[in-house]
Amino acid sequence: MGECRQKLMLGTNAVLEVIVNGEPARTRARTLAELLVELGYGDAKVATARNGDFVPLRKRDTVELTGGDTIEIVSPRQGG
Repeated sequence: MGECRQKLMLGTNAVLEVIVNGEPARTRARTLAELLVELGYGDAKVATARNGDFVPLRKRDTVELTGGDTIEIVSPRQGG
């Protein structure tokens, strides 16, 4: 039964607990790109980092999330 339970926990519908901009969050997203869509950023122009490492736009769909990851999402500001 332990093996079956582990497979369920690791399945595609499993919920991950991550930190987004300093706040705990629960997600079903598997990649950084999916997380951005889930959080409502969609195609917004934002800078992203996972565990302190910058993630460029072109790599977001390949960066897989893991429980406990720290994600930073920063929107550009105008002004001076």
